[in-house]
Amino acid sequence: MEKNRNYFVAIGLSVLILIAWQFLYVNPKMEKERIAAEALRAQQAQSQSQQQSATPTQQPSGQALPGSGAIPGAGENRDQAIAKSARVAIDTPALSGSINLTGARFDDLKLKEYRETVDPKSPVITLFSPAETTDGYFAELGYVGSDATGSVPGPQTVWTLSGGEKLTAANPVTLTFTNEKGVTFTRTISVDDHYMFQVVDSIKNATAEPLALSSYGRVTRFNKPTTPSVYVLHEGFIGVLGEHGLQELKYGKIEDQKSVEPGKATGGWLGITDKYWAAAIVPPQATPYDTRFTHFTDGRARYQSDYKSDAVTVAPGQTSEVKNLVFAGAKEVPVVDNYEVAYSIPNFDKLIDWGWFYFITKPMFKMMDFFFRLFGNFGIAILITTIVVKGLFFPLANKQYASMANMKKVQPKMEELKKKFGDDRMGLQQAMMQLYKEEKINPLAGCWPILIQIPVFFALYKVIYITIEMRHAPFFGWIHDLSAPDPTTIVNLFGLLPFDGPTFLHLGVWPIIMGITMFVQMRMNPTPPDPTQAMLFTWMPVVFTFMLASFPAGLVIYWAWNNTLSVLQQSIIMKRQGVKIELLDNLKSLFAKKPKPAE
Repeated sequence: MEKNRNYFVAIGLSVLILIAWQFLYVNPKMEKERIAAEALRAQQAQSQSQQQSATPTQQPSGQALPGSGAIPGAGENRDQAIAKSARVAIDTPALSGSINLTGARFDDLKLKEYRETVDPKSPVITLFSPAETTDGYFAELGYVGSDATGSVPGPQTVWTLSGGEKLTAANPVTLTFTNEKGVTFTRTISVDDHYMFQVVDSIKNATAEPLALSSYGRVTRFNKPTTPSVYVLHEGFIGVLGEHGLQELKYGKIEDQKSVEPGKATGGWLGITDKYWAAAIVPPQATPYDTRFTHFTDGRARYQSDYKSDAVTVAPGQTSEVKNLVFAGAKEVPVVDNYEVAYSIPNFDKLIDWGWFYFITKPMFKMMDFFFRLFGNFGIAILITTIVVKGLFFPLANKQYASMANMKKVQPKMEELKKKFGDDRMGLQQAMMQLYKEEKINPLAGCWPILIQIPVFFALYKVIYITIEMRHAPFFGWIHDLSAPDPTTIVNLFGLLPFDGPTFLHLGVWPIIMGITMFVQMRMNPTPPDPTQAMLFTWMPVVFTFMLASFPAGLVIYWAWNNTLSVLQQSIIMKRQGVKIELLDNLKSLFAKKPKPAE
């Protein structure tokens, strides 16, 4: 029994650690990051007048890569910044915006199919904005040359629109630039129905000398997500860089280190990712390149993910072609997976943070997405997926519940042992262990229904939390977004009183339902004879109720439904084993008045 007690104490301590982690680390960290973000915005606004007089981004010279050097301030609103330069409009089923002809920069992009809130009249999501704005965010492609090449396309290059009027999914556009030495760059930009731009540059060398050019690409942004990140989700720099594999670096790490250079790679991609959106560049896959993840602090602070390829030589009178891909949009699972196959982009699905349980998380999403397409509701898809998962675990659960049922059968023998050994706790524990061994009973069987679903629980948490398909997905009633916590709270009687109350006390309807189902499930099991174990069994549902109150509603609904199915499953198994279902007796004994000890 000492060993059993240690198991239960370990479970209790784990729960307490989770609670402490949430309230003592995660919540203060989120609040700290929120305050820091507000302070950064205030600082940018205060220094706006000085920043406006800063010099423009330096042109690439020698082997320098754009990014360093002072940059324009953030004194203009978005419309002003867009209006001051010549542009080519973008209009596709998924995107609207424009390409800045200065630098051929993607710095004006909105996602037509996504809005900021569940309100259908709320503004659509803005992904890219010009560098002159507070929320500047853009992707840019260019070249690094030398004195021999003359001027090459860079941040200040003014391109000429030579083909097409508007970039659509059916009609590409063509830009041209010819430098002082007669080298002509022709850029053809096309886009599909979703979020992938294809940029093909044709470099014609009309000089008498060979030219060596290095292509570059960068994703630059001037802010971080305003919503504090959580430890289960990666936001920040990301890439899959050839033999270096997956690279994930948080904003904070790059702020501390200033720059991280993984080394030369061939093949792969790089960029910056948010929870639901991302911008990534896929360099020419056959040419080696160097990568940087950088935080610049000269002028306005900014973050940059960039690459510079090895030089490619264009012979006199010859034409060479350089092809880049630019992804800018929502991280829709089928779309991202299709890009990986269609363009042979290595591990492009890692743009979505599936986590350590990748082998569970992604198949679970596929299953849920299948049921969603059948029934049109992700909440129903969660419920059906839970049934499927329960079916897969049924053989193991059946064995475990049968063991628990056997424990009920030996309850009279256990009571006899208690009377026999009295205060001899060591003797009682040894006798109970011998009894368990003889009856082939696993005393931890009551915990298995919870323990075996923990990997599935975390996998489902990831699916609901990270996939954009769950964003603003409604269920029924008051649940309009399965990826957000239950909006109701018992503090204001579920909306009847005109105040919200402290956040840490928020406890919605679904968390309460989940707590009740978990309490019933625990009471289906024999009450542990040890007081410490009994206390853990009693308080665990309460702890989990408060702990899950801030979790996505979809996850809480899953947990409540899973508990309900577990109670039904356990009842059927106990009936088959000929064991009395003592749920009501256990509830009565819980609330029964304890007799006073004899004096």
